[in-house]
Amino acid sequence: METKLKIAIQKSGRLNEDSIRILKEAGIEFNNGLNKLKAEAYNFPLEVFFLRDDDIPQYVEDGIADIGIVGENVLLEKNKEVKIVDRLGFGKCRLSIAIPKNQKYKGIQDLEGKKIATSYSTILAKYLKKNKVNAEIHEISGSVEIAPSIGLADAICDLVSSGSTLFTNGLKEAEVILKSEAVIASNKKLNKKQQEILDKLLFRINAVKKSKNNKYILLNAPNENLDAICKILPGMKSPTILPLADKGWSSVHSVVNENEFWDIIEKLKEKGAQGILVVPIEKMIL
Repeated sequence: METKLKIAIQKSGRLNEDSIRILKEAGIEFNNGLNKLKAEAYNFPLEVFFLRDDDIPQYVEDGIADIGIVGENVLLEKNKEVKIVDRLGFGKCRLSIAIPKNQKYKGIQDLEGKKIATSYSTILAKYLKKNKVNAEIHEISGSVEIAPSIGLADAICDLVSSGSTLFTNGLKEAEVILKSEAVIASNKKLNKKQQEILDKLLFRINAVKKSKNNKYILLNAPNENLDAICKILPGMKSPTILPLADKGWSSVHSVVNENEFWDIIEKLKEKGAQGILVVPIEKMIL
């Protein structure tokens, strides 16, 4: 019987679409039809379970799922015996303490003796203990933002993306407890075959991630400036240089990191680069 790696992903919610997308961009084909709770990949030894995000850490710890894609905030809150094997770069948010926007805030000690409403009592309790603050934690499962306005709490601890929900409810961010993103969590007792499949999956996923963080660029440059341009464009090893039909000119091909892209383009233009083309990369294998 063929060994399959079992992966749990959100059946709905903010990580669902991105989790499915990264698996499919990694070349894994499966049917994720409406209301399906389980699917088998057609071309890779993988079974996909569609679960509530809060349940994923427990399923992975118990070995019902071998790995899971889940928000780091959920993983830390559930505090299960699993390990993070990769960070996926999507689903980014922060877990923050927020207070009424008309209140002054000098630091974490201002929370001494206050009531804080949250769905993340485990993470919050550890943070308060670390900072030697005694505060009363009210654990609630939803609509955390309204807690101060109805007199339930003096502050809240909740996920923040843009901050617009806080603003709408008359709150402001006071302390960032955790910066979170989607991660792959693994059971700690995978057998050799399961680990081999996981390594292959991570190889594919990392090729997709690298492609998103880099651009392929082509440009024309005068030969007298090639040395200077090559120093600007190290590429994966070194740029590819091809002579053009136009004497004294060459075509230079390289890869540029997204975070450095515009700075590098400006430097290339200063060195006489022309006809710069930028092409997205589908996969990037190093």
